[in-house]
Amino acid sequence: MERKIYLEKIISQFRVHSVCAILGPRQVGKTTLAKIYAEKFPKDSVLFFDLENPFDLAKLENPMLVLSKLSYPLIVIDEIQRKPDLFPILRVLVDNPSNKTKFLVLGSASRDLIRQSSETLAGRIGYIELAPFSLAETNNIEKLWIRGGFPRSYLAEKDEESFLWRQAYILTFLERDIPNLGFQIPPEQMRRFWLMLVHFHGQIFCASEIGRSLGISDHAVRKYLDIFVGTFMIRILSPWFENLGKRQVKSPKIYFRDSGILHALMGIAKESELHLHPKLGSLWEGFALEEVIRHSQATSEECYFWATQSGVELDLLILKNGKKLGFECRYSEKIKITPSMRIAMDDLHLDHLYIIYPGKDPFPLAENMTALPLESLEKI
Repeated sequence: MERKIYLEKIISQFRVHSVCAILGPRQVGKTTLAKIYAEKFPKDSVLFFDLENPFDLAKLENPMLVLSKLSYPLIVIDEIQRKPDLFPILRVLVDNPSNKTKFLVLGSASRDLIRQSSETLAGRIGYIELAPFSLAETNNIEKLWIRGGFPRSYLAEKDEESFLWRQAYILTFLERDIPNLGFQIPPEQMRRFWLMLVHFHGQIFCASEIGRSLGISDHAVRKYLDIFVGTFMIRILSPWFENLGKRQVKSPKIYFRDSGILHALMGIAKESELHLHPKLGSLWEGFALEEVIRHSQATSEECYFWATQSGVELDLLILKNGKKLGFECRYSEKIKITPSMRIAMDDLHLDHLYIIYPGKDPFPLAENMTALPLESLEKI
């Protein structure tokens, strides 16, 4: 799968910056995307460094000496988070007027975890977040929902093979990937924490409750959560406030970003098990919410939820291009207007409210209120 939209993003970033960073979880297809982009260059005019390869890592023991003598049009450095001291070197190189090289760096952690990039390459680097496959790329809701969008999981021949791959991925993530980022936390402790997060999927996050269950401080809980957010496993949805004279929820919600990883942690291996699960509604909510955010190309700073202490709630509020768009995710084919929807429309002054449901046909519910199948997001 070529993923043309991301190739176009790389081209756009290189029009402005000398360094382009593709960030995303491990095994999401960053290296494959970089190789497809490199095919646009003449043969033997692109140099790859894979920092998980001991030989390539050894080559960059003296990075300034090595990189300053190379004159390739494109240099790709994979797993950049393993050697963050490269970023100051890249700044010196790209600031040299005689330098014509573009650097494509790939990382399995967010720029918040790779702080050196934003600190030393400000104004010189553009970021692209590569996410797992989306519905727009696959056009298969049921398969994408149960397996998630990681390429090897989604493209597996059978559900059983996909489930086994995700279980192995989780183990490797805990035992290798987190320690490689410099966090010395026992894998079993992180696994227990991750399993605790399963129960908070789509819920208000309560650090003290998790801390009591695991016997750790609230500070440690937030640190662990930051790791999962920074490695693209968890999405934090901040609360939105309006000056309404109502008591509003002030704590964030959390969601698993990939439905397949969530299902693997829950032991859900097949479609039939998914549809019989008692938390089916919240599983649909998380899956649909992530698809809406990706389709809208909304940043974390543009996405919120809204709730009052009296129980009125809006699953997702996106503030983009001067508009307020509301989204409710309902796993039901019978959609009707609820008092909560009307209150959210009035109190938040929404430009439009969409109810995302698993049906086939979009239809209006009221003025500026539409029931919309997940497959019809292009109508937003």
